[in-house]
Amino acid sequence: MTMKTKYSSASLLALLLCCTAWQEPLRAQSTKPVPAPRPPGQNPNGMHIYLWAGLKTHQPGQHDYPQFLADWSKLLTEHGAIVDGALHPPTADDLAHTDVVVIYKGDAGYPIASQQEVFDRYIGRGGGLVNIHDALCGPDPASLAVLLGGAKKHGEVNYTLGAPVHYQVADAANPIMKDFSDITIFDEAFFNMTWAKDPAVHVLASAKIADTPSAAGHVGEVVPQIWTYEHSGGSGGSPARAFVWMQGHLYANLSNYQIQRTLLRGIAWAAKRPVDELVDYKPVASPAHGVTPAAQPGH
Repeated sequence: MTMKTKYSSASLLALLLCCTAWQEPLRAQSTKPVPAPRPPGQNPNGMHIYLWAGLKTHQPGQHDYPQFLADWSKLLTEHGAIVDGALHPPTADDLAHTDVVVIYKGDAGYPIASQQEVFDRYIGRGGGLVNIHDALCGPDPASLAVLLGGAKKHGEVNYTLGAPVHYQVADAANPIMKDFSDITIFDEAFFNMTWAKDPAVHVLASAKIADTPSAAGHVGEVVPQIWTYEHSGGSGGSPARAFVWMQGHLYANLSNYQIQRTLLRGIAWAAKRPVDELVDYKPVASPAHGVTPAAQPGH
């Protein structure tokens, strides 16, 4: 004899609600964002660096901003940093966990001015800046100099174009300049700079302006080429740091041994990390991935 069970409408509704309630935790669990796995070998304790590059300009081998983004994202990761970057300015979200922004693009003063509030908040909490070559340029050099210590006006003839740049080290005792000597490279130097005055920049190396047609009237002037700048970061903010290398007109000079190591130290200094953290980083060997995620900077 077959027995048939009859359910009331109320019983069926209760059963349906029970099943739905049981499924809700699973649904919530399945839709919860899962963080991306950390790339094998990435140093979890590394400084967070944002590389802000730009579109390629000038002749081959000059101002190669996209190549910088590709090369230095790899280089800095190999030196223990956690690197992000783009060919556009960093957003507020990008800067939320960034220790230092490295800028290699033309006329950075324009986008900085258009996103002043974003950069003010970043600098106000003590975020670092590293500026390479004509990222020093913009429409308002006085405002840009507040962030970098020095800046130049866009549209003026204030550059040598390609010329010998002979560095005269001004502070050989500074740890950033540990591997740097009085060398000469072929690149470009700027003059007619607008300088911050209170505080002033700390000059690490200078050069005399070379005799080129565009430098008429400024030949022989001694102009800072590498400097650090430390300032209040804004009203009530944490002290902020900037490191500037004026050259980089020729992209190949970023591979110069002395310059590259000086840049690595300048980046670490601007990030408020030990100056030799990037230079001395040594990943620890691991059978699984070649390096261990617990690798620490070597000191």
